[in-house]
Amino acid sequence: MTREDGMTAMPRHTFYPLVKYRDPVKAMDWLEQAFGFTPLELHKDDDGRVVHAMMGYDTGIAMFGTGEPGGPGVYVAVDDPDAHHDRAREAGAEIFRGLSDQSYGSRDYAARDPEGNEWYFGTYRP
Repeated sequence: MTREDGMTAMPRHTFYPLVKYRDPVKAMDWLEQAFGFTPLELHKDDDGRVVHAMMGYDTGIAMFGTGEPGGPGVYVAVDDPDAHHDRAREAGAEIFRGLSDQSYGSRDYAARDPEGNEWYFGTYRP
């Protein structure tokens, strides 16, 4: 997509996974250390409760809030799943599906964060 000034426009994202944590600030620190996410925004109300937060990875964005963990997992495309897996394991991620090559061409693994949310990482990019 090209803008009027000839520059390439960034695509607008349509889907933003929302992941809930009992302690979003602690979780975001861990996600940065374990999975290499980048903090983008953190908004708190007058009582210090996180009302909105965002982190990025490559071109993707996930939103975070306060609440009970769980729900659907989040898939994140990574260039080097082996190195990513090792980083996550070293940071204490619970690897519940080890590295494997899939029939559709992806190499991936799956991990749970300290509050039990499921994260999937692999090379598949639809």
